[in-house]
Amino acid sequence: MAVNFSMSVIFFMFFLQGSYAANIIIKNNCPYTIWPATLTGQGPQLLTGFELVSQASQTLQVPNSWSGRVWARFVCSNDATGKFTCLSGDCGTGQVTCNGNGAAPPASLLEFTLAGFGGKDFYDISLVDGFNLPASIVPQNRADCNSTSCPVDINNHGCPDELAVKSPDGGVIGCKSACLAFQQPQYCCTGQYSSPQTCKPTKYSLQFKHLCPQAYSYAYDDATSTFTCTGADYLITFCP
Repeated sequence: MAVNFSMSVIFFMFFLQGSYAANIIIKNNCPYTIWPATLTGQGPQLLTGFELVSQASQTLQVPNSWSGRVWARFVCSNDATGKFTCLSGDCGTGQVTCNGNGAAPPASLLEFTLAGFGGKDFYDISLVDGFNLPASIVPQNRADCNSTSCPVDINNHGCPDELAVKSPDGGVIGCKSACLAFQQPQYCCTGQYSSPQTCKPTKYSLQFKHLCPQAYSYAYDDATSTFTCTGADYLITFCP
């Protein structure tokens, strides 16, 4: 009986250790409240939205073979009926939780595939859907793995006027991608521009790349924008 109990404990502990690929810690370093959100591509859905006051953090336990994205909303409020909306990064549910909805662009997206090809984690910061907040991803407990960041507040330092999204008070709260702003195939990498050979950087994606060299600036910007690690936890910081 004692042997069976011991084996059960060992199996249970193995199951617990094997059930999660990583912890993702999300920290708000902005001087105002934000509302982070997640969207799952593969695997169980994580907490889909929550409030983080300045300097607060939240840890998400992420299952093996999970893929998805994290972003943050800001300039958010409830109307007289209780409907929750955000002027930047809103997901359209009318609630703090996004419940499987993605971000309305422009939004800075932090993308993960955990325990993917070859058992590696893949992660990146994407500005393909535009920019709304500076962010970084720093692997924890693995000094040999590279961090990635977009630390510049592009809204106020380099967003072209024709891409700027403004709040009612005139402040810039997002910077559109050229694809979103102009809906033309050379900016969206569609139609005759739907391959790495035909879709090249534009003056707009090059501006994003100049400001945030480690971030995806357009669809085929893989070489300098995708990072890998194995067996790490990840610290996401907004406004690093």
